[in-house]
Amino acid sequence: MRESVTLMKKPLSVLENSVNKNIIVVLRGKREFRGTLDGHDQFMNVVLKNADELLEGQLVAKHRMAVVRGDNIIYISP
Repeated sequence: MRESVTLMKKPLSVLENSVNKNIIVVLRGKREFRGTLDGHDQFMNVVLKNADELLEGQLVAKHRMAVVRGDNIIYISP
């Protein structure tokens, strides 16, 4: 009998597959960004295009481009 093996995707490969797609980046302090992932690095710093910045669910700013430091990220939803 063969055991089924579930392969876990690596976080950076999930981000790589999300380039040019809309993502949600949730940060500390009840802040989040929603925009198109333009790029990322090995530290999970992300660059978003056409990003909405929300604080406690309320739109506070729109950014043509935003760089979010990986240290501040709680999670990313592709």
